[in-house]
Amino acid sequence: MEPRLVSVVLVTWNSAPFLRRCLEGIRGQSVPIELIVVDNGSTDDSAALAGDAIVLRNPDNRGFAAAVNQGLRVAKGELVLLCNPDAYLSPDYAALLAAELHDDVGMATGKLLNAEGFGITGTGLVDSKGIRMTKSGRHFDIDQGLADDGDNVTKEVFGVSGAAAMYTRKFLDDVAVQGEVFDEDFHTYREDADLSWRGRVFGWRAVYVPAAIGYHVRTVTPAKRRSLAPAVNMHSVKNRFLLRLKNESLWMAIRHAPFEIPRDLVALGAVLTIERTSLPALAWLWKNRQKVMAKRREIQRRRRVSDRELAKWFR
Repeated sequence: MEPRLVSVVLVTWNSAPFLRRCLEGIRGQSVPIELIVVDNGSTDDSAALAGDAIVLRNPDNRGFAAAVNQGLRVAKGELVLLCNPDAYLSPDYAALLAAELHDDVGMATGKLLNAEGFGITGTGLVDSKGIRMTKSGRHFDIDQGLADDGDNVTKEVFGVSGAAAMYTRKFLDDVAVQGEVFDEDFHTYREDADLSWRGRVFGWRAVYVPAAIGYHVRTVTPAKRRSLAPAVNMHSVKNRFLLRLKNESLWMAIRHAPFEIPRDLVALGAVLTIERTSLPALAWLWKNRQKVMAKRREIQRRRRVSDRELAKWFR
């Protein structure tokens, strides 16, 4: 059987220092690929380094979610692989993930190992083995920061990190809401968790394939919050509430209230005192409440999985 075409969507924003190594990995894949680069107004030569790829140029930074949606609209592959510019994928990464995507398995990730430097050199620590959820509404990359234990068993996970995730076109078409696969209201960060949660509500599954190895330089973590740009933290605050407002049912909200409410109060207290640059996040949520609730109604109306089935993933 002929290998399925994989459309690789790569979003860049002043990413030139990483791109030579990243593109080396993408172009070295063992399956047919179509490379689509969406440049979010870079002031360096990111777009020029794309070479013979399909290049879509934005005049400014539209955010990761909107840029990926642009790439998806021109992608021709039966499978779509997202790859961050600060990631390097081993030659069989796409092939190994593609082999696991069938029926209701619409999302897949390999074993992403933490890396450093423009050469994207591995550190021996884990970056992500997929996304896990907690009862407090937080989402984490599985085993992030731990030493790689050499696990080799493919298994189901709640969702996948957008740093190097593969999706089927059938999945992407099915989970779109109001014409958007990735919710552009997220702009940047947590949009992969949102897509994973929505996919779960709609009855899709995700897998982690440890034989597929990738490397990722992660620059945004909770531990680095105080050193991040104010806009990054603002979107993080906005998106933590947006994620639940859209995807969490009333039953789940009541069930998880003892875990979510204390954390929400801490976050709100921080925004009102020590991180006032994130106050626009709360204003945005209020101003856009009707739009958010319209998306929520559509998602909950289209749900195919019971709350009790979903609840097992929140630990």
